[in-house]
Amino acid sequence: MTTLPWKNPARAEALQAALARRILVIDGAMGTMIQRHELQEADYRGERFASGYDALFAPGGHAHGPGCGCEGHDQRGNNDLLSLTRPDIIRGIHRQYLEAGADLVETNTFNSTSISLADYRLQHLVRELNREGARLARAECDAIEAIDPSQPRFVIGVLGPTSRTASLSPDVNRPGFRAISFDELAEAYREAARGLVEGGADILMVETVFDTLNAKAALFAIDDVFEEIGARLPVMISGTITDASGRTLSGQTAEAFWYSLRHSRPMAIGLNCALGAKDLRQHVDVLSTVADTHVSCHPNAGLPNAFGGYDETPEDMAVILREFAQSGLINLVGGCCGTTPDHIAAIAAAVRGLPPRAVPTVGTQEQAA
Repeated sequence: MTTLPWKNPARAEALQAALARRILVIDGAMGTMIQRHELQEADYRGERFASGYDALFAPGGHAHGPGCGCEGHDQRGNNDLLSLTRPDIIRGIHRQYLEAGADLVETNTFNSTSISLADYRLQHLVRELNREGARLARAECDAIEAIDPSQPRFVIGVLGPTSRTASLSPDVNRPGFRAISFDELAEAYREAARGLVEGGADILMVETVFDTLNAKAALFAIDDVFEEIGARLPVMISGTITDASGRTLSGQTAEAFWYSLRHSRPMAIGLNCALGAKDLRQHVDVLSTVADTHVSCHPNAGLPNAFGGYDETPEDMAVILREFAQSGLINLVGGCCGTTPDHIAAIAAAVRGLPPRAVPTVGTQEQAA
């Protein structure tokens, strides 16, 4: 394997050089592509976890088989587990996005924290899932770079929002109750981040942030991991505006979101998920105005339809996101739920040749204010 990115400063330098030259393209949805395979329980479990599932129906009840920690729980839909049981599928999806023109691919680790994996009784796999998720993406990026060294490709190590919120109570009758603490979140993120770094991620991204306190815990944990290894990787933050109110679930506008997290000195801040590009436009505009760092945007392919699908075509999204670029709003662009390699290819073509947003300096912003 090539030198890990955190041991090779040239990787970060190449990323910064690429950001200075052009708008970089992030990949599209992982879940949308996995759904196309119509996988069943056995596919998710593979050989390694099959024994635990079979034992559920054996005389005397469930007994763990070798490597099984799932206690008979249904694993269907546990997409992150496929990095271990069907790595061919995950590598294939990364390859399709890279061939479509993506500069950066996201690891298949959206739910790979102990908090989210508890739903599947697989908390003990956190570090392995993150490490292997990063290795799969790293291998595909390296393979594509070997074909065309002129266009470096980068691995974004994904840290998802978890299934808990530190700012809000899940019980309407107990508004002061919290199902998770800051320290518990930080420890979960710390373990996941270690795996991503070990697997070869170029960047760590705290994404689909609906609760800024969760994100603060993630960024605190990331700093701890950087201190452990004695080096830093670039960090991205991407929030999600949950509805027409223009706020995150924990109540912040895009501007407040930026100022709450600015202290972490991210390489980029942006928005993803929940809304389509058209509905995100005004909020990306706000970030573009206030943030003295790069701005990213990877929206859904529109809003979900009555069947849970997404209707915006690659051409639809490309037209909208090209306008973002023409208006000088973005430095990185891609797709979230419902997007495919066809969407990414259309978006890449639409922004090709357009200049990236000029990152303002703090002094310039203060004078403008």
